[in-house]
Amino acid sequence: MKTMIKAAASGLALAALLATAPASAQDAAPAAAPTAAEADAFVAATEKEYLEFLTFAAQVQWINSTYLTDDTDAVAAKVGAEDTEMQVRYAKGAARFDGVKGLSYDTARKLGRLKQRIVLPAPDTPGAARELSDLSTRLQSAYGKGRGTLRGQEINGSDIEAEMGTNRNPAELQEMWVSWHDNVGKPMRGDYAKLVEIANKGAVDLGYQDLGAMWRAGYDMPADDFAKMMDKLWVQVKPLYDALHCYTRARLNQKYGDAVQAKTGPIRADLLGNMWAQEWGNIYDVVAPPGAGDVGYDVGELLVAKGYDAVKMVKAGEGFYSSLGFAPLPDTFWTRSQITKPRDREVVCHASAWDVDNKDDLRIKMCTKVNGDDFVTIHHELGHNYYQRAYNQQPQLYMDGANDGFHEAIGDFVALSITPDYLVKIGLLDSAKVPSADKDIGLLLRQAMDKVAFLPFGLLMDKWRWGVFSGATKPAEYNKAWTDLRVQYQGIVSPVPRDEGDFDPGAKFHIPGNTPYARYFLARILQFQFYKAACDQAGWKGPLHRCSFYGDKKVGERLNAMLAMGQSKPWPDALEAFTGSREIDGKAMIAYFKPLIGWLNAQNKGQRCGW
Repeated sequence: MKTMIKAAASGLALAALLATAPASAQDAAPAAAPTAAEADAFVAATEKEYLEFLTFAAQVQWINSTYLTDDTDAVAAKVGAEDTEMQVRYAKGAARFDGVKGLSYDTARKLGRLKQRIVLPAPDTPGAARELSDLSTRLQSAYGKGRGTLRGQEINGSDIEAEMGTNRNPAELQEMWVSWHDNVGKPMRGDYAKLVEIANKGAVDLGYQDLGAMWRAGYDMPADDFAKMMDKLWVQVKPLYDALHCYTRARLNQKYGDAVQAKTGPIRADLLGNMWAQEWGNIYDVVAPPGAGDVGYDVGELLVAKGYDAVKMVKAGEGFYSSLGFAPLPDTFWTRSQITKPRDREVVCHASAWDVDNKDDLRIKMCTKVNGDDFVTIHHELGHNYYQRAYNQQPQLYMDGANDGFHEAIGDFVALSITPDYLVKIGLLDSAKVPSADKDIGLLLRQAMDKVAFLPFGLLMDKWRWGVFSGATKPAEYNKAWTDLRVQYQGIVSPVPRDEGDFDPGAKFHIPGNTPYARYFLARILQFQFYKAACDQAGWKGPLHRCSFYGDKKVGERLNAMLAMGQSKPWPDALEAFTGSREIDGKAMIAYFKPLIGWLNAQNKGQRCGW
C-alpha cells in the first residue's frame, strides 16, 4: 500500500483566491463570473502551497506511524485537521470553475484532481474538520495498538498474522481470529459510524451524491461506469476463483474433518492461513497435491539458508529494479526507512511506501520478517517508490499513479518475476534444483492461493463501504452486510456466530485507515496485463508463468516511460503506452493460470462446488 500522504495539503493563504472581492463589495453586487485566467492562477497557487506543506505533513505522519504515542496522535490529528480543511477548501475552490469556458487541458484536469483526491472531506460546519481528523487518527491508532490472544497470552498484530500462517490447530486459530476481531474491530464501531456521517456531508458539499460516488469518480469515467467495470472484471475471473474455492474446501475437509470444515458450503475463515482469508498461500502445505504440489523449494527457507536478514531482502528487491536500468535508491532510504519492527515502541506495522519530499526522500515502513511473503511485499512496496521517483518531475497535481490501481500493480507485476529463473540469477536457488515442468501445477497453485483467492475480497471491501456511504447499509446492519458480502463473494464464514454488537470490518487496516480498496482489485488484474506485456517485450517464448524479465533494460525503459507520465494523462493512455491496450482486462490472468484451470476442474469432478 502506498501512503496516502500524497493527498495532503494546507495552503492557508490560498483562501484569498477563493474570495476575490471584499465582503462589502460582494454584498453590493453579484460576484463576477470566474474566468479561465482565474482558474489558471488558482491551480498554480494551489500546487505551490501543496509542495510547501507536503513535506512537513508527511514527516508528522511518519513520526506518528513509527512512534505511536498519545502525543504523536495529537500532533498528527492537528496536522490532519489542517490537511482536511485545506483539501476541502481547494476542492470547493475548484468547483467554482465548473462550466467555465476556455480552460486548458491541464487546468481542467488539475481542477478535477483537486475535487477528487481528498479521501475524507469535511463539511464547512465549525469544528467538523478537527472532529473528522480526531476520529481518523483514533481509529488508525487503535488498529496499530491492537492485540489478540494465543493460548490466553497477548499477541500483537504482526505476530498474530505470522502465527495464523503456520498454526494448524483449529481451536487456536479460532481464538486468534475471535480475539483480534473482538479487541480491535468491535470498539471502533461508534467512531466509524460518526466518521462516515461527517465525511458523507463533506462529499455532498462538494457536489457528490455520497462519499462512495466521490471515490468512484476518480477513474476518468462516470462513477456508475466504474462500478460496472469492476463487476465486468469479476465476471471474467470468477470461474477461476470458484474452482480454487471448491478444491481448497475439499482439502481442508480432508485435513480437519466434517466437524471443523464441512464438505459443502462456505469455508471457515480462520482455516485459510490469513486473518482476513484474503490470501491463502500460507496453507499451501495443506492443499498441495502429492508429487505435483512439491515445487522443490520454499523461498522463506532459501532466504534463511543463505543468511538473509531484513535489510538484505530489501537490497535484493532494489537489485531487481536496478537490473531494469533504474537508478539505485537514495542513501537516505537506508537510514530513514523502518525496515524491521522497533523493540522499544508501538508502530503501525502495515507495510507502506513513502515519498516524503516529492523528490527523493523515499522510504518504506515495514516490520519485515525473513519469509517468502515479506520478500514479495518488499518488491511490491519498492514498486511504489520507483513509481514515485519516476513522476517527480511532473507538476504536483500529477504526482500520482495513472490511477491508484496502477500504483499497486507495479510492484506486484515485478513480483510475478520471482520465478525459479530469477531466484537462480540472484543466487538464492541452485540451478540444479529448478523444478521441472511437471512441477508447474504446484507453482501455479501456490500463486493462485494468493493472487486468485484475493479477488473477491478486493472487490467486496469497497462494495461494503459504498453501501455504507450511500445509506443502503444502515449502521444497525454494518456487520450483517459485511458477513453477507463475505459469503456472497468469497464463500467464507466466521468461525463463530457474529452479530451487530461486533464490527468485523474494523479488524482490517484499510477500514479504520480509510484507504479505498478498489485499487487492490484492479491491481490484481492489471499486474498480469503488465506482466504479459513485459514478457512479450522481452521475447519470452515459454509458459507465461515461468517468465522473468529480470535484467531486461528495454522493458525497464518502456516501463519508466509509463511511470513518468504520472497522472498527467487519463489512465487508458498510460495503459496503452506499456501494454498497447486501452482497457483493463482479465484475459492475461486467465492465460497465466490456464494450465491450472484444467487441472482444478479435473480435481473437482464429483465435488459439489459452490456454496
